[in-house]
Amino acid sequence: QVQLVESGGGLVQAGGSLRLSCAASGRTFSTRTMGWFRQAPGKEREFVGAKDWSGFGTRYPDSVQGRFTISRDNAKNMVYLQMNSLKPEDTAVYYCAARREYSAASSQVYDYDYWGQGTQVTVSL
Repeated sequence: QVQLVESGGGLVQAGGSLRLSCAASGRTFSTRTMGWFRQAPGKEREFVGAKDWSGFGTRYPDSVQGRFTISRDNAKNMVYLQMNSLKPEDTAVYYCAARREYSAASSQVYDYDYWGQGTQVTVSL
């Protein structure tokens, strides 16, 4: 069982930066792929990025490539999402998610078994 708690969301102006954090419980964190997703009102949940358990496999969609960076600290059971050059269209609730052990970085919602409660990110003009 894995429990995830996100933090770090807030209100930021366009062009600004935010760093989201996700604290994970459980002894299997270091062997799980971790992903970030977001969901805006009235829209489906959208893939933002993922980093596999080895730390070498990372995926981002084109919409955030070059602006967002995922990192993880296995010693602290933490995963982070650094978001730079934020745009109003980045406004959404951001979710941290965990896949099964020793899996690849996936962009599919259905591949993730555990989810956090989400943290709101609002980007103003």
